[in-house]
Amino acid sequence: MRINSLKEDRKPLLMIIPMIDIIFFLLVFFMMSMLTMVTQKTIALNLPKATIAKVDTTKTVPVSITEDGRLFLEQNLVSEEELARRLVSLKTENEKLTVVLRGDEKTDYGTVVGVMDVIRRTGIERVSIATEGRR
Repeated sequence: MRINSLKEDRKPLLMIIPMIDIIFFLLVFFMMSMLTMVTQKTIALNLPKATIAKVDTTKTVPVSITEDGRLFLEQNLVSEEELARRLVSLKTENEKLTVVLRGDEKTDYGTVVGVMDVIRRTGIERVSIATEGRR
């Protein structure tokens, strides 16, 4: 006669579902953290608040205006004449070029309009104004 033992002889199970959950969590975490690293490097400004609209960033060039009226194309300090020359050369490379105008919220309105006029004279039709979302 055989005596049943209290100890069962079962093989250990490898629970793979929790491991898959952790892998997906890490994947999402790293994807979201990479989004912050991909943003364009530009001059730090206090942008005005507005409702946010999406812009196709693959064909954009940032033009920044500081509070004291200095102009930056990408991260380079430029004059209005140099801005016009460089935008014309960029437009010849990419016909669907979009200029993202980033003006500090304390920038004089006349300065912003003047820069927009320079951009329009280069033949660029797509101009976006960068803002921060309202909270």
